[in-house]
Amino acid sequence: MGNKGDFMKEELLSKVIKITDLIDYQDGAVVSNEIIRKETGTVTIFAFDQGEGLSEHTAPFDAMVQIIDGEAEITIGGEKNHLKAGDMIIMPANIPHALHAVKKYKMILTMIRS
Repeated sequence: MGNKGDFMKEELLSKVIKITDLIDYQDGAVVSNEIIRKETGTVTIFAFDQGEGLSEHTAPFDAMVQIIDGEAEITIGGEKNHLKAGDMIIMPANIPHALHAVKKYKMILTMIRS
């Protein structure tokens, strides 16, 4: 049994889906689409237009980023990492990180809360 905040997008259950089709780019914006939310974690898809990003911040849990289209620069603890489609990186809990779109990109963010 999950809590009242738990959900999974029903239209995605038991279907083969091209992951990049779940979100579209928007000019000058960062767009997100949370597809799973459970007490133990979330899965969210993001689309970043070129030049867009998220400023440095921390999170209380480890988070895995998978780049599914384009190119990103992800800075973790001051170290810059260049990722392309097919690459992944784990951002450790409580370590400052920032994301920047070298080219427009899409990513899956999986955060585990335990």
